[in-house]
Amino acid sequence: MTRKFQALSILTFFLIMFSANVSNAQHVFNSDTAFKAGSPGSGRIWGYAFGDFYYKSHADALSRGGSNQYSGIPQSRNEFAFRRIYLGYDYNITKKFSAELLLAAEDDFPAFNPPSSSAASGDLLSNNKLAFYIKLANIRWKNIWKGTDFVFGQVSTPSFPLLSEKIWNYRSIERTIADIRRTPSYDFGGALQGVFDPATKDFGYNLMIGNGTSAKAASTSYKWLYGDVYAYLFEKKVVIDVYGDYFRTNWGTSPGVDRARQMWKGYIAYNSSATAKGGMNPGVGYTVGAEFFVNNLKNDVFATKIAGGVDTLNNSATGASFYVHGDIVKSKLRFFVRYDLYNPMKKVIDNNTYNKYVANTGNYNDNSYTMTYNSNGTPTAATATGDMTYKQTFFTLGLDYMPVKNVHLMPNVWINHYASQLSGVTGTTAGDNDTVFRLTFYYVFGK
Repeated sequence: MTRKFQALSILTFFLIMFSANVSNAQHVFNSDTAFKAGSPGSGRIWGYAFGDFYYKSHADALSRGGSNQYSGIPQSRNEFAFRRIYLGYDYNITKKFSAELLLAAEDDFPAFNPPSSSAASGDLLSNNKLAFYIKLANIRWKNIWKGTDFVFGQVSTPSFPLLSEKIWNYRSIERTIADIRRTPSYDFGGALQGVFDPATKDFGYNLMIGNGTSAKAASTSYKWLYGDVYAYLFEKKVVIDVYGDYFRTNWGTSPGVDRARQMWKGYIAYNSSATAKGGMNPGVGYTVGAEFFVNNLKNDVFATKIAGGVDTLNNSATGASFYVHGDIVKSKLRFFVRYDLYNPMKKVIDNNTYNKYVANTGNYNDNSYTMTYNSNGTPTAATATGDMTYKQTFFTLGLDYMPVKNVHLMPNVWINHYASQLSGVTGTTAGDNDTVFRLTFYYVFGK
């Protein structure tokens, strides 16, 4: 079954559900209030979309950045493009059980974006058209014990979508720093989502075990373990979250090649509009946040020695993100600013011993590429340089204009800078950037 036929079948199901429910008022388009109250038989169709008109004013000379949205895109390119389209359906089976289904079309990567790909990738079909896939499909057993729900199926993981992404509030501008490195935001498995104090919900936790392959079928028996604990303080104006995960990628096949990844992540944010009863509202007032991670990658780097031979090294990739956003004119105009730092090889760089490093874990081994273009400025070939050491610095700022609720127009600038850690590197090979000016649009319906 093709992805296009699969998506069409699910959309047809939505339409049948709608038609069947028109004659039964308790089922069709209940309000959010009724749905959240768990009214049996109530459901809602919802969705959102965001995209941009962008102009790339400067392109990195070595097309670095891995799978970021603009790697491999030549300088002076402009385009109208969607970056995400969501179509979801939520349904209350009973007061104790609910179901969630979400279709997503995102990751619009043309040929050579990422540069290593000579064909369209992401969620593009072979004819370059964007297609839906099944992102979430799960059933929730509410209050399996007091204050805790059990969720089974394709579920949002504890990594960032349940908390830090919501408070960052501008996924339409950029992913969180853990999401940029493609820590899974969703996975197939089972999860416990709960609070320690059901009356106030100031302290909570999320635990999950999953395949570690998101929407793809598992290819091994290894499982990804996720968990976080969080606390709301000072009448819920401050939130602190600690997250950890563990995943074996190869184990026991032969001596010295056991590989695993293990992340620790900390997050703290302050929201001025939060109240003890209503919680945080990051779309009102102002919000300041910071997020930090270290991902310990066992036997991850093959380092070539200057004297000859190759060593296998443990690696630690680190990242930090800082942001602020807030009101200029309440409910009409806001601002946002964010600054990220990322180092793919925190402790292994030793230019007196090694002259080349090859990383082994996906999304932490971005290469750099020399590009070939045709007379129309379209990329035609990419040749890897082998430099995976480069640090990245990300910066964005912009305005958020809301003509009405749930409609956003956001002029912004997006800049990612790259700096090699290899010795003897000069010019644009040592440091360069991708700079993009955008008018981002974002709208929500059904919520």
